Amino acid sequence: MDGVTFHRRGVFLPDAATLVVADLHVGRGEASNVTLPLGERTDLVDRLGELLAETEPETVVFAGDVLHRFDGATERARDTVDALVDACRGANARPEFVRGNHDTVLDDLRGDVDSTYAIDGGPRTVVCHGHELPDVRADRYVIGHDHPTITIEGQRHPCFLVVPETHRGADVLMLPAFSRLAPGVTVNDARGGDLQSPLVDSLSDARPIVYDADAGSTLRFPSLSEFRRLL
Repeated sequence: MDGVTFHRRGVFLPDAATLVVADLHVGRGEASNVTLPLGERTDLVDRLGELLAETEPETVVFAGDVLHRFDGATERARDTVDALVDACRGANARPEFVRGNHDTVLDDLRGDVDSTYAIDGGPRTVVCHGHELPDVRADRYVIGHDHPTITIEGQRHPCFLVVPETHRGADVLMLPAFSRLAPGVTVNDARGGDLQSPLVDSLSDARPIVYDADAGSTLRFPSLSEFRRLL
């Protein structure tokens, strides 16, 4: 996909100096027995800091499901969101928040939440969470919501999905969950109906992309229809 660089669970649009991450699910650690060695806040803030250092964006767009719980945000979750905002501002980047289906109380934490965020540098790009159809036209949409993953040699990896001309003739780029605690849809054998996002109704032409953090390189796979024939 032109004009996009892929990083660890996030993408950077150089023409607009914009970093996009999705599905942080802040509070997921509190809501389950699953934990991270460093703790949820440290894990999220440290990894966001790495992306900020790599890309030096002017804007960071959080593309929905910033929060995990539907019924409220604990003080710990609120402090984590504040820490993410502080990380952005410390890197001279402006944070922008897009509302996801989990973000029923995000407006109470942030006064600047919207359903979409438009980027006009290069192809007109609209960032939305992907749980509902956007009312804004674009050349491409950047979404989250389904947390795509791919299994390679028995190992599960977060992946990006590039789906060409799938919504109103526009391309869709689906991001993996930035949270490492959120399970996702394994795309190896998935069909369009296995996804919850209404922007993608077929996965035959979808191309998975995996960022290999150890190698610092991007692995690009053929379309899923071709990929399945190779298995």
